[in-house]
Amino acid sequence: MLRYILFAFMIVLGILLGNYYATEVNPVDVVDAPPTMLRMDYKTDYVLMVAEVYADEQNPALAARQLALLGSDHPSVIITEALASALDLGYTAEDLLLMRDLSNDMATWNTSLEGEN
Repeated sequence: MLRYILFAFMIVLGILLGNYYATEVNPVDVVDAPPTMLRMDYKTDYVLMVAEVYADEQNPALAARQLALLGSDHPSVIITEALASALDLGYTAEDLLLMRDLSNDMATWNTSLEGEN
């Protein structure tokens, strides 16, 4: 019986010491990093998500704003880099086509014409 009480005591002690260490000794620092700091595979996933939304919405201004979160390059440059990464990562042909279509539309998209719609 003493063995079970000692076992339960050690479990509770471990939980308490672990909680103290995690909150007082070495707390986690939460950093709100910008999307520009994402690894290339995550940027590629993001570009694919933008391409999927663009395929439904057909809104180049929205797509350009979403892609601008990944850097100051022209959207077509960002998409081209993501396409190269997608090829290396083995994305499906359907995903590559979505990204290619977005790239083609972004290459010819002119921000000065957006206000005339």
